[in-house]
Parts: sequence; C-alpha cells; structure tokens
Amino acid sequence: MPTLREIKKRIRAVESTKQITKAMEMVAAARLRRAQQQIESFRPYAVKMQEMLSHLSEASGTVEHPYFEEREVKKAILVVFTSDRGLCGSFNSNIIKRTNQWLAEHKDETPSLVLVGKKAWDYYKRRDVDVIARYQDFGGKMDMGKVREITKDLSNKFVEHEVDRVSFVYTAFISIAKFRISEMQFLPIKSDFAHSEGSTAKEYIFEPDPSRIYKQLLPSYALVQVQMALAESLASEHGTRMIAMGSATKNAGEMIDHLTLVRNKARQATITKELLDIVGGAEALNK
Repeated sequence: MPTLREIKKRIRAVESTKQITKAMEMVAAARLRRAQQQIESFRPYAVKMQEMLSHLSEASGTVEHPYFEEREVKKAILVVFTSDRGLCGSFNSNIIKRTNQWLAEHKDETPSLVLVGKKAWDYYKRRDVDVIARYQDFGGKMDMGKVREITKDLSNKFVEHEVDRVSFVYTAFISIAKFRISEMQFLPIKSDFAHSEGSTAKEYIFEPDPSRIYKQLLPSYALVQVQMALAESLASEHGTRMIAMGSATKNAGEMIDHLTLVRNKARQATITKELLDIVGGAEALNK
C-alpha cells in the first residue's frame, strides 16, 4: 500500500492535470464558437455558388470547362484534412483509418496524398505512401493564404493532366457533439447539378457568354469547396478536443475523489496504529 506522502503527492499531480484539461476545454469551446461562426458565414456563399452553377448548366445545356473534364483515372489524389495538434480524441485516428481504406480501394489508380495538418504527416512519413504535398501550421485557424495555395496547386495538377481525379476526406461538422467522416470528389466537378423537382426551365440571357462565365466562376467555386472542407475540419477538431478535455477533467475529478478516500483511510490506519502502540505501551508499564 502506498504511503500517505505518496498519496498526497499523487493527488497534487492529478489536481494540476485537472486544471490543465479544464483550461484546454475552455479554450477549445471558445475556438469552436468562432469556427461555427465561420461555417455559418461561409455556407451561404457555397449554397449560392452551387445555385448559380445549377442555373447556368440548366440554361446553357452543355458545360464546357477543364474542371468538368471526365477522363480515365490513371492517377488519383486524396486530400487528407487532419489537425496540427493532438489531444482531440479519435479525430485524427478516424481520418487516417478512412484514408488507409481509400488507399486500399484505389491502389490501381496510382494513389497519392496531399496532407493538410501535421498529424497526417507524422503518421505517413514513416510509411510507404506517395505524399506529394503537405500543408501544416494552421494554428487551429482558417488561413486563406494556404487555402488559395491548396486550391491553385490542385487545380493546376488537374488541368495540366498530372492527375485525373482529386478527392477530399475530412470530418464534417454536424453539431457540437456529432461529427461524420466525409469523402467528396473535388475535381472533376460533377456537371449534373441538382435541380428542384418540378422546376420549370427558365430562359437566361448571358452577358458575357457561358464559357466566359464558367471561366470566372469555377475557380471561385473550387476555392469555396476547399474553404468549406477546412472550416468543417477545424470546427470538428475543436469540438472533439472540447469533448475529450471535458472527459479528462471529469475523470481527473473522480480520481481525486478516489485518492482522497484512500488518503483518509491511510491516515486513519496510521492514527489507529499509533493509538494501539500507546495503549500497548501503557498496559506494559502497568504490569
């Protein structure tokens, strides 16, 4: 049985850990609120962009742009969105597990990875996987400079026929306590945009012509897709970290209660032993 001093030392250590996890939980909650606001501000643009492309494809009939070019997939890229830091539960492990499944399913397509976040690189740098690019040090925040760089690099590789398909795997943010691993095809863009059932075709007058509109609109559409994937990944990261740190704080509190009980029992046992020694000594003197 540990001594009373060892138990007290352990209680102090757990109390220090509890203070740290509580602080990290509060920081994650604050960052989660900001990430949610970003998603809410980005989503209307993404929805409107989808609506504009839907109307344009419906009216123009044919869609002609390099981003829509369907071709035989001889080279595929998967963009993996993970975090730069740990202590966020199963956030990174779930993404890596899904990435490994994707690599196994597309091994005939010469798969390569583009890694967003340090944790994915920490995992794949020691494995026989083709990593063609990596982006990290986001600091848990949206970095539009890196978003533009990612979009430009992926788009150029597709347009220049270096790759035939680009897909994303990331953690979609559903609610504070609910997240889902999502896979999305980034390029080529699917031209069969959804139309509402029963909608009637409308006549549009294009100024300039549809091809020039696509040329201006589609790079912005691609940028919004990368931006939304990163925003949802960041929000999910902060959400899972908040939950993980909350559980750690709760477990630390339960451990402190248990150790306090053990300490009290050990102290009581020590006091009882000393009383027995005193009583035994007194009886010996009386004899």
